[in-house]
Amino acid sequence: MPENIIAGIDEAGRGAVIGPLVIAGVSVEEGRLDRLKALGVRDSKLLSPKRREHLAREIEKLAKDVMILKVGPCKIDGYRSQGVDLNRLEFMKMSEVISFLRPNAVYVDSPDVKPERLVKILSKSAKDVRIVAEHKADVNYPVVGAASIVAKVARDGEIEKLKKKYGDVGPGYSSNPITMEWLRQWLAKNREFPEGVVRKSWITSSMVKSEKSQGRLHFWLDRLKGSQQAPPAGDE
Repeated sequence: MPENIIAGIDEAGRGAVIGPLVIAGVSVEEGRLDRLKALGVRDSKLLSPKRREHLAREIEKLAKDVMILKVGPCKIDGYRSQGVDLNRLEFMKMSEVISFLRPNAVYVDSPDVKPERLVKILSKSAKDVRIVAEHKADVNYPVVGAASIVAKVARDGEIEKLKKKYGDVGPGYSSNPITMEWLRQWLAKNREFPEGVVRKSWITSSMVKSEKSQGRLHFWLDRLKGSQQAPPAGDE
């Protein structure tokens, strides 16, 4: 009798303004789950970059299958323009991962505030799969921690590619001062953000563009004010 296949799904880059959303799925034969735990697999945020890269290689050796989906900024903006928010987008991509991995059971780190809603949606396209969605699943289940590591390493790789082409964009999150400074500096020198790099539909992007517009307005108002206050020629 074939052994049960257990899968974990997690993402990286959900809230970033720069770079892709990465969703990863890792499937493992049930009898190998203890080996995942023995590797020291856990939530990727608790590990150093070097340790994550090492574990990602070990996970690929141990796993039955690994699937990585990268959704770039242009795709995210396109979905949002059609009324597909980030939750729905993740649900769609998670369904694709489950369909590919074909597990008997899958554990998901829920992006939804109501994990039961995610279970209901995923169950529609994975009728014979036991689905468990929880907050902190990447901490509680090593197979989800494995997916977290794979997703994070894949996204970090994409960010490194952007840095080589566009300079230090930081980690890509609005909470990071390097990322915010790059956004402002780029717009100071260019009319628009580069395609496929920045999520232009994000509030952060709109805010930075608004700052630039306000800066221009203040510049011209100051010039206008100065010209009105200057004495006419010949009256000095």
